[in-house]
Amino acid sequence: MAKQDCGQLAKEVVDAVGGKENIISVTNCMTRLRFVLKDDSIPNKEQVCSVKGVKGVMNQGGQYQVIIGTQVSEVVKFARKEAGISEDGKTEVNKEDYKVVKKDSLWNRFFKVISGCIMPMIGPMIAGGILKGILVILTTAGVLENTDGTYLILYAASDALLYFMPIIVGFTCGKVFDCNPYTTAAIGAAFVYPNLVSAIAAEGGITFLNIPISTTTYANTLFPIILAAFVASKVEKLAKKVLPQIIQLMMVPTVVLAIVVPLSYLVIGPVMQYVSNGLSTIVCGIFAFSPIIGGLLFGAFWQVVVLLGLHAAFIPVLMNNLFSQGSDPINAVLGLTVWALAGVTFGYAIRNKDPEKRSAGFGSMASALCGVTEPAIYSVAVPNMKLFACAWVGGGISGAILGGLGGKMYTMGGDGLFRIPAMINPAGLDVSFYGFIGCAVLAFAVSAVLAFIVEGKSGKVK
Repeated sequence: MAKQDCGQLAKEVVDAVGGKENIISVTNCMTRLRFVLKDDSIPNKEQVCSVKGVKGVMNQGGQYQVIIGTQVSEVVKFARKEAGISEDGKTEVNKEDYKVVKKDSLWNRFFKVISGCIMPMIGPMIAGGILKGILVILTTAGVLENTDGTYLILYAASDALLYFMPIIVGFTCGKVFDCNPYTTAAIGAAFVYPNLVSAIAAEGGITFLNIPISTTTYANTLFPIILAAFVASKVEKLAKKVLPQIIQLMMVPTVVLAIVVPLSYLVIGPVMQYVSNGLSTIVCGIFAFSPIIGGLLFGAFWQVVVLLGLHAAFIPVLMNNLFSQGSDPINAVLGLTVWALAGVTFGYAIRNKDPEKRSAGFGSMASALCGVTEPAIYSVAVPNMKLFACAWVGGGISGAILGGLGGKMYTMGGDGLFRIPAMINPAGLDVSFYGFIGCAVLAFAVSAVLAFIVEGKSGKVK
């Protein structure tokens, strides 16, 4: 799509959702413009969908999602310009706008917070997972040793974001909670401050005002810094009301840090760690009860969650599960659903003789194998729900098998072909790696055969 076309598309979409006056922020995922609107009842769905280049609209999880396609990364630049939002507007929510957000439902407010705090780092996080997978392959093959300088530098590149996650999330939380982001980043840094971490872990530990500090570590954690940043925003607002303006620049951060950092170690951190562990226990409990049933359900219907635009709401739970347990059986299964959709598009493409449909099928398949499923969903599956059901069958069968095998994902990774490195156990190649590849092929094949049959019976073959 040419730049002028992207600009025109962005202008029409911004106008259709209520204009710049109705837009708080706009971000994008692989295929969607994700608007946070002051009033999401203003846009008319039919009007938005009528814009040339728009493939669909979802209003879910506190975001008005306009489905564009893989060129969305270009369109979002023009959309931000039309909406008067700066390049770093992904998480920027000004004070007055956030008051509007507060009027939203509790679920939508929670989703907006999670999205604003986490989504900006998803790309680098996945990149780190891919790098880790490549390093495991290289060390397994004997090309590198884990003591080599090359390995250590690349591993630092892959692991730094995860280890220092409290700092990075702290910064984005500061923007979302209308608090000084550098103050909340400093709170995150205190969670992983080396000397303090060593002192807490040492025999006997330490105390704060004679109160023992929990020995819990906060590297790779997500929820403690989110709550700490929220508390910091409240303390900062109170401090600004009490302290004279002339000394606020220095003293407000002083008050916030002096109160929130100790509170984080004494209360916030331990409480949120219990919450995090509880979430992982509940989620893993599904698989503990029956890995086969868990794999069947998640493998079959995860793409329906994607269709509804709610998949980002699961990201913190899946991330927490991975970080707290060291591996994740659920995300392992979710990766198979992408292969099932790729199989559906392949079966659809080879069954159709119409050049346009074949092109759409093969194009969507290539996109799915690279981890982007929306083209497959909206151009092939949704127009014929029987084809979508083929993906449910393929994903469900393969998910049940991988769940029964005990397959796990060991690091954050992409989808499609890019999910494979994330299935490598740091201890060496095992059933998670080989089982995933086998189940991915099975998901693809079953879905492709079923789609080929269903498309033939539908009478649409030309």
